[in-house]
Amino acid sequence: MGAYDEKKETCGTICLKYLLFAFNFLFWLAGGVVMAVGIWTLVEKSDYISLLSSSTYAASAYILILAGVIVMVTGVLGCCATFREQRNLLRVYFVLLLCIFLLEILAGVLAYIYYQQCSPFPCFQLNEELKQNLRETMVQKYKQENEKQITKAVDKLQQEFKCCGSNSSADWAESKWVTTGQAGTRKVPDSCCKTITENCGERYHPSNIYKEEGGCITKLEKFILDHLRIIGAVGIGIACVQIVGMVFTCCLYRNLKAEPY
Repeated sequence: MGAYDEKKETCGTICLKYLLFAFNFLFWLAGGVVMAVGIWTLVEKSDYISLLSSSTYAASAYILILAGVIVMVTGVLGCCATFREQRNLLRVYFVLLLCIFLLEILAGVLAYIYYQQCSPFPCFQLNEELKQNLRETMVQKYKQENEKQITKAVDKLQQEFKCCGSNSSADWAESKWVTTGQAGTRKVPDSCCKTITENCGERYHPSNIYKEEGGCITKLEKFILDHLRIIGAVGIGIACVQIVGMVFTCCLYRNLKAEPY
């Protein structure tokens, strides 16, 4: 009877080991995805960062990269602890899982609350940041010397979001680019045109340029808020999956015999 119980316990431990290993592998992949999203944000959306007055958006990308690295390292540690059957490593692994779990829940809840406060109406704080900085950037820095990155960011913003000007296309009438004669006969940048051709910004007509109400501020604000919603959902989703990992870790910890000292 004792031999049967010992065999049963061994089989249960083996099953837990493989379940925990499978979880750690998926957890490691999730860390890679999170890190990739952070890197993608910095590489592909870095132009928009230069249009914001605060470093919040850039900081969120760096946080994603850091979180991804921590999750991947934790996944590797979990695999080592599982197959080496060391209770001390399992304790460290469980504590790391718990810390990441709490941080993800906190980040997800905060992002969700912030999004709810901003939806369906424009978020006051975010909208004020864009209003104060985006219009000034477009008016003062577009096509100016040593401002190639800003110029590229503005052109990309207007084309990608199909908008013109910070609040409206009329903002360009006050820009240095127009008032100093650098624009020539153009009223708006060519990036405001629905179909870009050379000097298409000369024809100031709704059939030619984007003249939607709200300008680029509304479009950029919606873009950032949508990303907040996604980050919140991903954070809470991964945190819920981690509960399974913590349960497996506790079960395996209890099944393993204490290490001799």
